[in-house]
Amino acid sequence: MRFDELYRLKGVLGTGAFSTVREGFHRNNQKLSYAVKCINRKKLTEEDEAALLDEVSILKEMEHSHIIRLYDFFEEPSTYYLVMERMRGGELFDRIVAKAYYNEKEARDTCKIVLEAVGYCHQNHVAHRDLKPENLLLLSEHDDSAVKIADFGFAKKVYKHNCLTTQCGTPGYVAPEILEGTPYDERADMWSVGVILYILLGGYPPFIESTQRDLFRKIRKGEYEFHEEYWGTVSTEAKDLISSLLTVDCSTRLTAHQALENGWILGDDAKLASKDLGPNLKKLANFNAKRKLRAAVSAVIAMNKLNFLSESFVKPGGKMTKDES
Repeated sequence: MRFDELYRLKGVLGTGAFSTVREGFHRNNQKLSYAVKCINRKKLTEEDEAALLDEVSILKEMEHSHIIRLYDFFEEPSTYYLVMERMRGGELFDRIVAKAYYNEKEARDTCKIVLEAVGYCHQNHVAHRDLKPENLLLLSEHDDSAVKIADFGFAKKVYKHNCLTTQCGTPGYVAPEILEGTPYDERADMWSVGVILYILLGGYPPFIESTQRDLFRKIRKGEYEFHEEYWGTVSTEAKDLISSLLTVDCSTRLTAHQALENGWILGDDAKLASKDLGPNLKKLANFNAKRKLRAAVSAVIAMNKLNFLSESFVKPGGKMTKDES
């Protein structure tokens, strides 16, 4: 059946360079709302089209409470339609910085959710390859625990160790083995989880430099520190977990399953709730505001089709990509 025989579209929820996201309803159920991504096929290159079909194939297999759902897919002559779960709560980090109070238990609970979802991906032989705050969304405006991983545009099946070669991801979150150009696998995701956890607890990224060259140099060497001002009162177990994820040697990096067994993840709720992250929350709000500004600027650049490539393959929107060999 054709898309418009089963669904009807309403208002626009968002726009991109090649697509528009609109509110959609199934004709047999007018109460349930979906986010329908409408992609103009004429604007896609063969490479873009192949990547999209890869993403759809992977998302069709994903059925986890903390991974965004793809409910339906239509391939029509001029348009691809992806009928997605509608995420009404916005980005997780926006919700966190709106809090009046923030503690280690909340950070731990978020980290546990991410680890469970990433672990599910890896159990199903899928590497996400672009884990970052922008891709942690909330299903509801009222439930902080309904966190879901989104954007599987760089996701790839992993059939054996070190079978991936594409240099892709987002600067600041990308694993050192990807920057080195060596074959890698799903363990690269665990580095990104380590970066996210560092930000959730400290309020700022572990790797910050004024130039991309210096940023990538620090990532390749794994050079970061726990500054006393922001980390002095954070649990030692939490810092140990981060250190076990931000390890350059991916063979010693924790898997998602191992990380879920970490003492901090399994720690006492009351004890973690008593550890206030108030000062770090202010730092996180500042980081989040800068991140949103950069995203807005990147979106404007992308919409104006100013395609520029740096020596490290960074495309508009801040992502890196180089063809899989």
